[in-house]
Amino acid sequence: MSKYLFKAILMGLLTIPVLLFSQTSNYGYADAASLGFSPNASGIENAKALQKAVDLTGTIVISVPGTYKLAATVYVGSNTTLEFGNNVLIEKVNEQGAFSHVFLNKGAATKTYNEHISIKGLNIKVNGVDIRVFKEAYGLHGHLAFYYVKDLLVDHFRCMDLGKAQYGIQVCNFEDIIINDVIIKGMKDGVHLGRGNRFTISNGIFQTFDDAIALNAHDYSTGNPELGWIENGVIENCHDLDAENTTGFFCRILAGAWIDWKPGMKVQQSDAVVSNGKIYRVQAIPDGNIYTSNTRPTHETGKQVLDGINWGVVQKDTLHACGVRNVIFRNIFLYKPRIGLSIHFDNDKYSRSYYPDAEIPLQEQLSFDNIRVLHNKSIPFLSIATPIDVVTISNSSIRNNTIEFVSNKAMKDYLKTTLNIQGCVFNGNSTYNLITNKVEGKKVEVKTSGNVALYDGFDAKVVEGGGKITIESDLKGLKNLK
Repeated sequence: MSKYLFKAILMGLLTIPVLLFSQTSNYGYADAASLGFSPNASGIENAKALQKAVDLTGTIVISVPGTYKLAATVYVGSNTTLEFGNNVLIEKVNEQGAFSHVFLNKGAATKTYNEHISIKGLNIKVNGVDIRVFKEAYGLHGHLAFYYVKDLLVDHFRCMDLGKAQYGIQVCNFEDIIINDVIIKGMKDGVHLGRGNRFTISNGIFQTFDDAIALNAHDYSTGNPELGWIENGVIENCHDLDAENTTGFFCRILAGAWIDWKPGMKVQQSDAVVSNGKIYRVQAIPDGNIYTSNTRPTHETGKQVLDGINWGVVQKDTLHACGVRNVIFRNIFLYKPRIGLSIHFDNDKYSRSYYPDAEIPLQEQLSFDNIRVLHNKSIPFLSIATPIDVVTISNSSIRNNTIEFVSNKAMKDYLKTTLNIQGCVFNGNSTYNLITNKVEGKKVEVKTSGNVALYDGFDAKVVEGGGKITIESDLKGLKNLK
């Protein structure tokens, strides 16, 4: 290269040839503006332009500030990074019909893994384009969605206007994902995970009517495309902000189990069965109807109506139970007066997590470190409604908030749970029930050490209900109980 050519490139005088080269090279660099992605373009034009850019793979930059209309889903493949600059806003628009996902990985429809994907700086405005339509996968409806993905990074994500239908971020069937630096506000779940292994959710601010974070190993049939264990993860440095109205939890930790299909079995919306080496689910209207199944589902793909039951193929698997295990929560700030953490079963017209006499879905070793309850309502900060072996609560600040064991009468034996409470600060100044059990026959082993009560009037009690609670404790009121 001559010194004159080199100097011209440095001065920005020959950017067009360089840009053209970058557009045609895989694993290279492209600015989406060079392909027509513009704040001045229509949503249809922008969808086509951004898809062209993303199809190049490599690093795609959206650098020009402005609001970009988008009228269709953009499909992202492997080895692709999308970087959104400051003051770039992606606004969903209904120019050719409402659509669900803003971004979805290309392999979602065929259950083919995509790898090495990064989405950085994405700011979505839902703009009322909030619809639950299952095109690529039944149960998948995140604005930012990934299904069958490995090595995923979502960083600096913003969405301030979630509607009632769609999640902010949804990921199912994953390995090795990081979701970092998010602010999500609105009506539906902020981050909704399904089946997967190895994850981090960090530095999040949530103000959601429904769950801020959902670890839904089981789910409504419309809530996730697959069932399976969620394991080996960290959720840290997150804030659950107060809001006028609310339902759900800061985090829902959902387990479930089902059985092999058998003639004459009674099923309802969302029930799952194993048959022909696959898992099938009832995909129906949540009207409370109970159906009798006399014809085994065996179809390979899609849906089939048998005995008036709409059976959908969910996955090729003979798994019979799922839950959450080996997950650490730390540095969590609970401003909103609701149950912060729910170790959960569903049991309503939308879904029953546990089918009678199925394998017991034992959730395993969940740790809650430095959980700060920052509201004054006497609401449980931890509700346990499934079998779980060990729960550890450490270095946390608790007010008049109980730990409750509850049952929806889904099973006969909820098994034994060991509850470790270590190094916590209790801010109450009166007698209150630290642990309340409402599960018949439940066995709870409580061990507490190194805790601090700020006020002399603090006096902890337990309510055994119909169960048995054994205690080794340093807390006033519990010290002499055995």
